[in-house]
Amino acid sequence: MDTQEIISQFTDLVFYYGPKLIGAIIVWFIGSFVVKGLTKAFANMLEKKGTDPSLKPFLISLIGTLLRVLLVITVLSTLGIEMTSFIAILGAAGLAVGMALSGTLQNFAGGVMILIFKPFKVGDVIDAQGYVGSVKEIQIFNTILKTPDNKTIIIPNGGLSNSSMVNFSTEENRRVDWTIGIAYGDDVEKAKEVIQKLCDADNRILKDPAVFIAVSELADSSVNFTVRAWVNAADYWGVFFDMNENVYKTFDKEGLNIPFPQMDVHVHKEV
Repeated sequence: MDTQEIISQFTDLVFYYGPKLIGAIIVWFIGSFVVKGLTKAFANMLEKKGTDPSLKPFLISLIGTLLRVLLVITVLSTLGIEMTSFIAILGAAGLAVGMALSGTLQNFAGGVMILIFKPFKVGDVIDAQGYVGSVKEIQIFNTILKTPDNKTIIIPNGGLSNSSMVNFSTEENRRVDWTIGIAYGDDVEKAKEVIQKLCDADNRILKDPAVFIAVSELADSSVNFTVRAWVNAADYWGVFFDMNENVYKTFDKEGLNIPFPQMDVHVHKEV
């Protein structure tokens, strides 16, 4: 091959690939600028929405990576490289990895949903997956609870984000319910008055809504009252336990009997 032929082939290559190379370089620079702008806009959106600080870096990095992958595919396509097979292989590999890590990815997705929509936050008391406790930490794969008896419960976020949950900390006030029984034959009106006085004497019980007291059941061994009172959420358990103790002490002084299950046995003597 002589020099003239080499120069001719080189010239053909330059004229064929030169415009594509220049186009790819232009696409790369413009695309990089667009990716940077979109990533920054996404970060600002997360900031305005108050997204959890532990989640923001990950989401920004994820979006930036996806945009750069799309940019690389676009640049390679501009150069004339066939990307159909590459995308198919990439998709198959992603599917295989997704199936192998289905449980882990479900927990990851659940963690992202929890951190974005915030059904609860650190410090809230929740009832979820059969456990009641305060939220100590929200991780990307798990949520850590601390129970009242100081146990650490680790709950995977996948199930936590897809099941029912009770958050006791979202509302300022909570209703305390009691079932209080008196013996048959005791004065019902007097029992109501005593319960009302005990509620009025506790400053933690709110005046509005008013305390509800009513006979709810004529049970086997007792006449039962349903008592409902509203308190600040932080006072719930204190009011609940104190009222039980006060009812027990006061009923005895007022001549009201707190019944317990009993059975009368009658013996007949045959003559």
